[in-house]
Amino acid sequence: MESYIVEGGNSLEGVINISGSKNAALPIIAATILNPGVSIIKNCPNIHDVKNMFIILEMLGAKINRNIDEVIIDTTNINSYEIPANLMHEMRSSVIIAGALIGRMKKCTFTYPGGCEIGARPINMHLDAFKQLGVDIVEKDGYIICECGKLNSADITLDFPSVGATENIMLASCMADGITYIRNAAREPEIKALQEFINDMGGKIKGAGSNTISIEGPTKFHDIEHKVIPDRIECGTYMCIAAGTKGTLELTNVIPEHVSSIVHKLRGIGNRIDIDHDKILIKAPDRIKSTKIKTMPYPGFPTDMQSQFTSLVTTAKGTSIITENIFENRFKYINELIRMGAVATIEGRTVIVEGVNKLHGAEVDVKDLRGGAALIIAALIAEGTTKINGINYIERGYENIVEKLSIIGAKIKKQ
Repeated sequence: MESYIVEGGNSLEGVINISGSKNAALPIIAATILNPGVSIIKNCPNIHDVKNMFIILEMLGAKINRNIDEVIIDTTNINSYEIPANLMHEMRSSVIIAGALIGRMKKCTFTYPGGCEIGARPINMHLDAFKQLGVDIVEKDGYIICECGKLNSADITLDFPSVGATENIMLASCMADGITYIRNAAREPEIKALQEFINDMGGKIKGAGSNTISIEGPTKFHDIEHKVIPDRIECGTYMCIAAGTKGTLELTNVIPEHVSSIVHKLRGIGNRIDIDHDKILIKAPDRIKSTKIKTMPYPGFPTDMQSQFTSLVTTAKGTSIITENIFENRFKYINELIRMGAVATIEGRTVIVEGVNKLHGAEVDVKDLRGGAALIIAALIAEGTTKINGINYIERGYENIVEKLSIIGAKIKKQ
């Protein structure tokens, strides 16, 4: 297995261009199934999760051609409705292909998804919604078998504003008769991005970004060319890297509105942040201050930034309190930070971090994607050499991270 070797303790400076959003690209790729034709996707991140999504589509019968700056997806000849079990187990977001297949083929067979082990993350809301749309669901030998004669519209209220469930309902209900409503819908920017993609392809969806979304179907789809929005979590991660290394970074290709909660917290601990249209300039102080954070659904502080901020405040002045309200098992990286000299205590869904003067290099193991980003931040902050194992998790969601960090002065290599 490959690892990252990081020599820490250097102030990082320069310009980073933010890649296309992982969490927007994956549902958009799934949505191409709805159009029995050609979709051209620009600014699509070249990461493992996207590659796995392409493999799934190819196994379903699609043809995919990736050029330097765009991906051409031809779903004309999709003829299978079974999502490969091995890929379902690797990537939780593969479950959103189910909604697209149900929309197009009125059937889908899949297993329970895997991915990072950061909590139970059951898919009961997805399945309950499919049933309300008229889908018959049978579980047999570990497989979930979905089938219907036709899709009916429904008025669906989610128990929690789940991003994945919202996306799956949007994808399936595009082909239902009548108007479907999603109440208590997720409000993340990636939901708005999916609405824009589907509408540009011929759909009739309204309300994404609010807690009520309406989808009018059935839809006759057509070919499309679309650009993926910037990755707000990658942007937030690099802002934390600047803050932790006492550096100065300019981040380009960003949508500042999408990272407003992150910017607010970074300013609150002492960073100077200037925003200009699609650019963010962050200049870190000599030492950041402690903070209190509670993760919440968008537009609150994102759970996908909790690990990075916890790593960041390990060397802050004072005691920080970080509460994780979305996933119950997202502190697996804490023991690895402790190996590097962090002083942190987990109490239920809260971690209490007492800032220390410095971290030191160590050999650490990545347990999940965002926890891996946290360990990179810690390694860049620390004095000495850190070996980060399990980097396949990190490369699921960060495009060219070694190259990008090297450009701004980081001493990092893969071996």
